[in-house]
Amino acid sequence: MIKQSNMDIENNRPDPDDLLASLKEDEEKSKRGKLKIFFGMCAGVGKTYSMLQAAQIEKQKGADMVIGYVETHNRKETAELCEGIELIPRNRYSYKSAILEEMDLDSIIARKPQIVLVDELAHTNAPGSRHNKRYQDVQEILDHGIHVYTTVNVQHLESRSQIVAQITGIVVRETLPDDVFESADDIELVDLTPDELLQRLSEGKVYTPDRS
Repeated sequence: MIKQSNMDIENNRPDPDDLLASLKEDEEKSKRGKLKIFFGMCAGVGKTYSMLQAAQIEKQKGADMVIGYVETHNRKETAELCEGIELIPRNRYSYKSAILEEMDLDSIIARKPQIVLVDELAHTNAPGSRHNKRYQDVQEILDHGIHVYTTVNVQHLESRSQIVAQITGIVVRETLPDDVFESADDIELVDLTPDELLQRLSEGKVYTPDRS
């Protein structure tokens, strides 16, 4: 049997600086909040509803939870699932004679719940917001050790938006970098058959009458 020389053993040892950096990185990751994405194959499949169902289950287990931003689109069933969950009031911005509402990032961080619910991850924030995109808000929340439940559709991924535009003829302007999606700790796929989706459309469960 050939014995490995002391020189070889020393050369195979991890670099102390690299090891320390790796340990620090692992420590930072352990302090960072976890990101769970409810991922839809198209609008109307029930991402927000599924997110709220999961949230209610965690709340029943004792999780400290708040709503940072949830869009119910006036759907009764979705609104009912928000009941009992603390709502952080939104910030209001004046833009071109309109009032836009956005998530109050500072209030969420100051409140520091265990979990915050944040709909529409690819959303573009109103001018005057700290970050241009909502996913940047979410990243700051995660950096403060708060877990986030959020939603996004496949057409909003940067790598898929052009394919969707070619197929549907619709240009998707709000996109999400793929690396943000890939960094998620948990992804739950939410989908329906075409017949089920058409049924939801006919029942007004995808868009309210003023948006259909």
